[in-house]
Amino acid sequence: MKTTPVLSQLLPHREKLLSYVRTKISDPALAEDVLQDSLLKALRAAPDLQDEEKLVPWFYRILNNAITDVYRRRHVEAKYMEKNSAIPEHIAEPEPEDEAALCACFRELLPALKPEYAELIARMELADGDPAQVAAQLGINRNNLKVRRHRARQALRERLEETCRVCAKHGCLDCTCQRK
Repeated sequence: MKTTPVLSQLLPHREKLLSYVRTKISDPALAEDVLQDSLLKALRAAPDLQDEEKLVPWFYRILNNAITDVYRRRHVEAKYMEKNSAIPEHIAEPEPEDEAALCACFRELLPALKPEYAELIARMELADGDPAQVAAQLGINRNNLKVRRHRARQALRERLEETCRVCAKHGCLDCTCQRK
């Protein structure tokens, strides 16, 4: 098996290779993943390598292709998030006088949601959290926060409609549903 030359020539230079990847990718964990994936790819393709003297330049090509793939994925994800992160305009914020009359059932339904959705609703809706601060605390960008917030609200809305039925579909004002 020809994997021995790959291991013997590349593994002693692991730190140098990782340092190279880190110059291209600032996230240390992602840089490590790129290096590991590239090493695996090299090990799998090693039997087809005809000139072992060109192993190092060949491996750098594999690394550069993997780094390029990371940037392509990021670009595609960013375009997707930009396109799909807008919260629909028809979701209006309640007026202060309406907010006082809103159905209190939703507080009891928070534990039925995904924990990250319940936490987000508690931080953003109940505690009037600042989006920039909440995003920073969660380690996500503002667009991602908007998407999560929208999904959390949507999940809560669905639970309200399941529990409260008609009053939830009409704004859940002056709730008459019975506590269950």
